[in-house]
Amino acid sequence: MKFKNILSAAALSAGLATAMAQPALAQEKTDFKLAWSIYAGWMPWGYLSDSGIMDKWAEKYGITVEIVQINDYVESINQYTAGAFDGVSATNMDTLSIPAGGGVDTTALIIGDYSNGNDAVILKGEGTLQDLAGKPVNLVELSVSHYLLARGLDTVGLSESDLDGVINTSDADMIAAYATDDVSAVVTWNPLVSEITASNPDANVLFDSSQIPGEILDLMVVNTQTLADNPDFGKAVVGAWYEVMGLMAAGDEEALTAMAEAAGTDLAGYQAQLAVTEMFYDPADAVAQAASPDLPTTMTTVAEFLFDKGILGVNAPSADFVGIAYPGDVVTGDADNVMFRFDTTYMQMAADGAL
Repeated sequence: MKFKNILSAAALSAGLATAMAQPALAQEKTDFKLAWSIYAGWMPWGYLSDSGIMDKWAEKYGITVEIVQINDYVESINQYTAGAFDGVSATNMDTLSIPAGGGVDTTALIIGDYSNGNDAVILKGEGTLQDLAGKPVNLVELSVSHYLLARGLDTVGLSESDLDGVINTSDADMIAAYATDDVSAVVTWNPLVSEITASNPDANVLFDSSQIPGEILDLMVVNTQTLADNPDFGKAVVGAWYEVMGLMAAGDEEALTAMAEAAGTDLAGYQAQLAVTEMFYDPADAVAQAASPDLPTTMTTVAEFLFDKGILGVNAPSADFVGIAYPGDVVTGDADNVMFRFDTTYMQMAADGAL
């Protein structure tokens, strides 16, 4: 789904160890930095910067917010975790595994969207999910693609052990890999899904993220203490984001075309990606997603997946290692180790017109 490079468990552990050694970021300040990477639902961050909308909202609150594009998605999260940024665009799964699992208390400031078909399991030729048994599957290991595969296999009573292995394949190599004779199936994200299905008549989508709605969430997460010490930071970022959401919801062609070009496609191509991205243009919808009774169940499933793969923090003793807080004082995992928070405060302010 995101432009991830291959992430090994060893590299992740090293990143977490570095992050845990960092000093606390808590302080009142006026200059902030956000990191983001290319993905349909995150293109607004680039537009926020280029259009001056972020500067306008930052000036309103007497601060500055620098928005930095980083081409390596995992690296952007590692840099945030290490304290180089005050926030980063990330999925719920990667937020839990990297900063939260590494001991950096992190808040989901904005729930931007969920993948609603952007991620897919693709078989070369005819067949069903059951036909993956005994076949190798190429994907970015330990990414949301790996999670999607696990969820898909579970629907037909299979598990990863029923496959002929998972082949760790960079997103940059996925299209070329699909074209080789020894690749039977791949799991990837847009725009790669669109490219593979458009160029290969034999591409057979077996399972996609629309079948697990709300499970792959795309967020802007920020350091919890930094947000607590600097509420104007949250107000400026959320205000700017929803101004752009308003433009997108209204079909503003200039804004959408700029995002499309930045994503390396045209307007039609970008709109096709947005069609399988459940964007929360209305902040009230994002608040409802955060408060959904299904979210704690989803995050428990995600935590169990991460623990099973050995990437839920360094030496995590169980899937409950990291506490996750939700609206209404609901907590899953260890209530004494809450490191990931879904906070609707600022999204609700946007919904109420209070920014």
